[in-house]
Amino acid sequence: MERSYNQYCATARTLDIVGERWTLLLIRELLTGPKRFGDLQNNLRGLGTGLLASRMKSLERHGLVHKVTLPPPARTPAYALTQAGEELGPVVLDLARWGLKWAMEDPRDEESFHPGWAVLGLQACFQAEAAAGLRAIYEFRVGDETFHARVHDGTLETVHGPAQYPDVTITTDDQTFRDIAAGTVTLAGALESHAASATGDRDALRALHTLFRLPSRSAQ
Repeated sequence: MERSYNQYCATARTLDIVGERWTLLLIRELLTGPKRFGDLQNNLRGLGTGLLASRMKSLERHGLVHKVTLPPPARTPAYALTQAGEELGPVVLDLARWGLKWAMEDPRDEESFHPGWAVLGLQACFQAEAAAGLRAIYEFRVGDETFHARVHDGTLETVHGPAQYPDVTITTDDQTFRDIAAGTVTLAGALESHAASATGDRDALRALHTLFRLPSRSAQ
């Protein structure tokens, strides 16, 4: 049975729908494209099969997700966001920015980490003013995952999968990328220590250092 705040208030009604544990993380996963049931389960360790099925039924019932069939060669059932679900994108990104500023301390041993989460994380850290006039495609190969970022004159698009013609390719392992994401290692430091490697256009690589910045806490 779904719980409710029983308040005739837009905030309370919204939390009735998306405030349950795991729900916004499911939205986060689907913001980067349709996912199969197994994909969601693999990316959200600790979310049991029964609870995942229940959450997806609830999201379908509330009109936030719908079932689709992935295109060839997969041709398998998957879930995708509806327009209402897609409109939660800015909410999820704002929560990520807040979390990067106020909630992200050192990684805990029991916490899982997927490099693919950076597909949205890069958007949360993007510095649009630094990208004015820049056109470049950056491909990231992290462990077994590949994703890319397309920068176009102050705008950013991030996508799972390889880029067709990347200007710069960054290659590293999961641990190094997690350290970069946590701010304990810089990309420049990882490149200097050979924990990461980069190929491609030197000017585009230099620009990359200014395009993404972890939010800092305001002076108290």
